[in-house]
Amino acid sequence: MKKLIAVGLGAALLSAGVGSAQAFERTVTVGALASTTGVGAEASWRFHERLSLTANYTAGLNWDGDYESGDVNYEGDLDISAGALKLDFYPFAGRFYFTAGAMFPDMEANVTGRAANGNNSYELNGETYQLDSVRGAVTIADGVQPYAGLGWRSSHRSGFGVFSEVGVMATNVDVSLSASGVDTSDPTFQQNLRAEERELERDAEKLSVYPVAVFGISYTF
Repeated sequence: MKKLIAVGLGAALLSAGVGSAQAFERTVTVGALASTTGVGAEASWRFHERLSLTANYTAGLNWDGDYESGDVNYEGDLDISAGALKLDFYPFAGRFYFTAGAMFPDMEANVTGRAANGNNSYELNGETYQLDSVRGAVTIADGVQPYAGLGWRSSHRSGFGVFSEVGVMATNVDVSLSASGVDTSDPTFQQNLRAEERELERDAEKLSVYPVAVFGISYTF
């Protein structure tokens, strides 16, 4: 009797597994999204009940900001756009998933430095110079950066749905400054300008990852 019960349970589990595998259908989902990297579009191919490939692109986000370093006030506009290619893993073969992959960000700010005292005296690395202007570019992230997160989709079956995701992307900060004015010919100027770049980089690198939050609507075919 015990053998018959064991055989019966094994057969039931096997048939349930086969039925589940047969019930799964590959789907393609397209959607529109808004995120901390802008607004854009997404496409996802769920080729297995626990796996899918997702690609998206977002742009159009702009941040204005001020930053003070010594006696220099920097003003900048940060433009953000990013693409992503990710592998999603659904541990319960349902709606919740983990995701990891690569992002392709373009996050750069053009900055202008103004003397805090209101005249043309700029302090760089503890030295004061008479300058007309200080300008430059601050890159928060570019190239290819690793990404990891988790998310949720309302459904993987045909029809309309919603989805959301939170994650983090690594950053790679770079600062490049240039200046014009009478004291740029000073022998110590370029050395102290490079020191100013490194100080700005150290401050920006406190944000070692960039937070990514996504919400969107979708349609699954």
